[in-house]
Amino acid sequence: MQDKAVFSVTQLNEYIKMTLESSSVLQSVYLRGEISNLKSNYSSGHMYFSLKDEKSSLRAVMFRFSAARLKFMPESGMKVIVHGKISSYTVSGDCQIIIDDMQPDGAGALAVAFEQLKKKLSGEGLFDPERKKPIPKLPRSVGVITSASGAALHDIINVSGRRCPSTEIIIYPSYVQGELAPRSLTGGILFFNQRHKVDVIIIGRGGGSAEDLWCFNDETLARTIAGSDIPVISAVGHETDFTICDFVADLRAPTPSAAAELAFPDTAEILNRVRTLSIKSENALTIKISRIQSALELMKKSVELHSPIRRLGERESALEILKNRLDSAQRSRLEAFESEFRMLCTRLEASNPLSVLSHGYSVVEDAQGRLISSVSGVRSGDDITVKLQDGELSAIVSDTRIKKEIEG
Repeated sequence: MQDKAVFSVTQLNEYIKMTLESSSVLQSVYLRGEISNLKSNYSSGHMYFSLKDEKSSLRAVMFRFSAARLKFMPESGMKVIVHGKISSYTVSGDCQIIIDDMQPDGAGALAVAFEQLKKKLSGEGLFDPERKKPIPKLPRSVGVITSASGAALHDIINVSGRRCPSTEIIIYPSYVQGELAPRSLTGGILFFNQRHKVDVIIIGRGGGSAEDLWCFNDETLARTIAGSDIPVISAVGHETDFTICDFVADLRAPTPSAAAELAFPDTAEILNRVRTLSIKSENALTIKISRIQSALELMKKSVELHSPIRRLGERESALEILKNRLDSAQRSRLEAFESEFRMLCTRLEASNPLSVLSHGYSVVEDAQGRLISSVSGVRSGDDITVKLQDGELSAIVSDTRIKKEIEG
């Protein structure tokens, strides 16, 4: 046994590592497996996990440079296909695969990354309808973030010129494809929010493949749109294309042309509506004025009916009637009194002893003015006064004779 070479553990592990790394087959190998026990080192950016199937598992590591290129976020339980090289960790002697590329098994990496980010942002409430800002009906200015040479910009300009040429368009030229696009698009949102305020922002581009539109699925761009104080309309690709920007924006348009239709009001339609509303308002005002006039007439009649002047007039009329009645009653009564007076005068005249004097009779009074109705009331030598129709006579009784004696 002493004639045999004896290796230390380190030497053996280093030999195993050298052997593995010298194999052309093991230095470019594809593996299919399920991620298990994933651990991400956020400070270094490295990822450590195991790949397993029904019977075996293999330790795996993906260093920061390779992990940064991934379009999705690996998760435990996810089935993947990886590419890398087989090596050995000398300290523990563990065999492992150093991965330089990874794709989801079955679904594409972009599709997985899209669903992962969509789920994450939705869970934070960035897609909630309650946080969506309304698009202004009559914007004075519209900001457009897109390629300066793309068809999308021409479509937006054509639609705006047809619908509302008076609205100002401010263009922020941006990359809409490739690695520089997310940062460029994000800069456009910040530009309009911080430096050049507009009433609404349109961000988008024409159609393309999922890879072409991928910059509109950037998380930083999505959060910047969500934090915009200005309403944002997302118009990316064609009607069937959806990006994260579509979900986080305040309004999603199926195409750039449709976004312009939503952002720019149709002045012709507005003028027609104004005319229609003007006619309706005029008719409504006429009806209202007519109703008010009718109400005023009723109020006027009611006031006149209950007015103190009217009541005073009615009282005056009543008083006039009463006065006339009183005058009539007084006249009737006076006439009755006058008739009765005349009757009484006639009767009194008839019973007045002086009235008979006109017939040749006279009234005899003694010296005290007492009426002498009998010869027994005087004696010879008494002074008497004889009243005739036209005067009086003073006489002295020379003799008296009683009627019986004369008759006798």
